[in-house]
Amino acid sequence: MRIAIASYGQETSSFSQLPTTLETFGLYGLYEGEDILEKCREVGAIGGFMTATEEAGLDWTPVPIIHGWAGAHGALTAETLDYFEQAICNGLKDAGPIDALFFALHGAAVADNEHDTEGRMLTKIRRIVGPDLPIIISLDHHANLTQQMVDHVDGLVAHRTQPHDQFETGMLAGRMLISLLRGETSPTIAWRNIPLITHQEQFLTSHGPMKAWFDLARSIEDRPGVISASTFPMQPWLDVPEGGWSVAVVTDNDSALADELATELANFAWGLREDFCKLDSISPEAAIRKAVDSEKGLIILTDTGDSVFGGATGDSTCILAEMIRQQIEQPALVPMVDPEAVEAAIEAGIGASFTVTLGGKLDPTFGHPLEVTARVAGIGGGRFDVTILGFESFDTGRAVLLEIGAVKVVVSEKRGIGGNHPAVYEQFGLDIGDARMAVVKTASNWQYYQPWISEVIRVDTPGATMSHLDQFDWHYLPRPIYPLDELTDWRAR
Repeated sequence: MRIAIASYGQETSSFSQLPTTLETFGLYGLYEGEDILEKCREVGAIGGFMTATEEAGLDWTPVPIIHGWAGAHGALTAETLDYFEQAICNGLKDAGPIDALFFALHGAAVADNEHDTEGRMLTKIRRIVGPDLPIIISLDHHANLTQQMVDHVDGLVAHRTQPHDQFETGMLAGRMLISLLRGETSPTIAWRNIPLITHQEQFLTSHGPMKAWFDLARSIEDRPGVISASTFPMQPWLDVPEGGWSVAVVTDNDSALADELATELANFAWGLREDFCKLDSISPEAAIRKAVDSEKGLIILTDTGDSVFGGATGDSTCILAEMIRQQIEQPALVPMVDPEAVEAAIEAGIGASFTVTLGGKLDPTFGHPLEVTARVAGIGGGRFDVTILGFESFDTGRAVLLEIGAVKVVVSEKRGIGGNHPAVYEQFGLDIGDARMAVVKTASNWQYYQPWISEVIRVDTPGATMSHLDQFDWHYLPRPIYPLDELTDWRAR
């Protein structure tokens, strides 16, 4: 049995100033052919899929086509989308006879010339492989599910947790495909779109309304005849014509049951809409004062408006400026993206003090450069071989460590992962346990600092991933949609 495997992952922020190119994919992982089996064997959705086939004892030959992961940025250029379409379409045409396709996707990738890149790609794939070849996809649960995507696949499954577990999702997709190939099940999909879009602050699945919704999906999966139940709280910075939250239920050849359960899941989320919209973040001034007054341990300050995991630039100076204004004396760790400052620091040399305009240059809408006088304490950077969000490496370009009083700023040429992993600081010999506070450029993925954390404070900052969705200029999002519009009597049917 020959199964083609491929992946294409990018999360688009419609309000990001950063175009996604092939170079972007190269920073995180872009492989073709046999390199995929080497690089993705034990990580990500492909690693999970391959593990599922091994555990099931499936006699198969992988036919690797392409793997690309770009994290979150602005829209793909038309040329970048064309590259992936050509790679997978030509790869399938040249593969010879295949028995199935596993395609790992994010589900929220937009290009300059296409709002639904995954749907467009799946349509082209289906034309090549024909109507009967089994296609199973895995998705990020922040995907924007569309009719075009559902129409061209036999089954789908999304992440069950935030933070995400790409490996687990790949395993679930693998089991679904194996069951189909063995004739044990006949997947049938029903889905519902929900006129709802909310900020990121209630996205964690460990507590609150999101846990309640995801727990319902897990209980639905325990019911007879159900293969999977996927919940999609779409990432909130996607301005597309079919945007909004959604659900999908896959049953074993029972369309009526799938319809009934998809309706139940959609209505449950709608009933919790006010809870999903609750804001926890506080102002930068209040956040810094709270961190300063804490007695012990590491305080994580999440820069909600500048989340690189949501597509923002990673060069907001908002929290750093407040630290300097308050003249904090406790050790603090701050990430920053600024290739010009990196160049100037390297020219100045280790041990030198110099004045530089730092950050705030990549996003003219929200950016505010900050003039600082800093000491160059180290030079580093490059590619880091650490597993983060299901993948093995990321590239920051060159990087420098700057000291501004008690604040230690790691400035990189490229976004990398925005200081969201301790390796960014540990490369310079810094001990995370010595810091009182650390800024992370994310609203939800601080898990890599868990051994040191005593408290997490969400900071209400402006930027391309800010929580105040009503302040964005929406053009394509279907209206009315809650909470941007008055909408109270909606029910899924």
